[in-house]
Amino acid sequence: MLREIAEAAKGFLDLLDDGRREAAVGSMADGLRTRWAYTPGVRPGVEYGGLTRDQRKAVHRLLSCVLSPHAYAQTTAIMALEDVLDDREGGTRDRHQGDYWTVLLGEPGDEPWGWRVEGHHLSVSVVVADGRVSATPFFLGANPARTTYRGRTVLQPLRLEEELARELLDRMGRTARGLAVVADTPPPDLKTGNARRVGELEPVGVTPAQLDRASRGLLVGLVRYYLDRLTGDLADEEFDALDLDRLHFSWEGSAKRGQGHYYRIQGPDLLIEYDNTDNDANHAHSVWRRRSGDFGEDLLAAHRASVRHP
Repeated sequence: MLREIAEAAKGFLDLLDDGRREAAVGSMADGLRTRWAYTPGVRPGVEYGGLTRDQRKAVHRLLSCVLSPHAYAQTTAIMALEDVLDDREGGTRDRHQGDYWTVLLGEPGDEPWGWRVEGHHLSVSVVVADGRVSATPFFLGANPARTTYRGRTVLQPLRLEEELARELLDRMGRTARGLAVVADTPPPDLKTGNARRVGELEPVGVTPAQLDRASRGLLVGLVRYYLDRLTGDLADEEFDALDLDRLHFSWEGSAKRGQGHYYRIQGPDLLIEYDNTDNDANHAHSVWRRRSGDFGEDLLAAHRASVRHP
């Protein structure tokens, strides 16, 4: 896995001329590693739309060697939606699926190092240190969240992010649902936004101990679905580190389809947020974060400690 990730990054760099190569590589030491966003705008690195066919394919290889097949498909659909959104807006904001940037942090294979692919509604950050991989924050969004034909869904990249949570909310009993729904009005966006650190966010809602067995299974399955955005071995490692008994699931807003809603899953080192409120609840955001490990902070701390104390 580590060799594949490094080879994909080296293969990408080898295809760039000197000017683009210089733009593509940043430093692990400065604030670039923790500066992220999911709104439109220019990013550090090289722009996808300005790359050749082979260079663009190298970016996709970089993504596909870390992402699971379904998350890779979601990612490519989200990028393509920029043209759909641009058409709906009449081209007024000049959006394009080429408006995504790739930046490498450090030299591939020279640990610690990393990379990020990012643009509107997409942010995938990877850090490699001491033989381990970190990949949070991991953000996927979609606008439009759902494209339909005569009321039937044609395209919905974040469908299971919504449907699995609705199944959990519907399945739990009235008492548990009363604990899970903590507000009638959802927030306008993710509560943590693009903050560099998760910070203090009080766990609220229902816990596994307050759910029946089937509902507990649905909650764990929803968490696992988010972690399974990564390839099998990486997802397994993340899942095995969780304290599943200390999860909290909360819902805010309406439970009716087509109306604004938000949910959050928290654990000691886990945060999952999903919201769909804007554009008549047809504009979805989702993120998986780790309090101690976003941007590889835990891996880098362990690396620094090992260097100081060989």
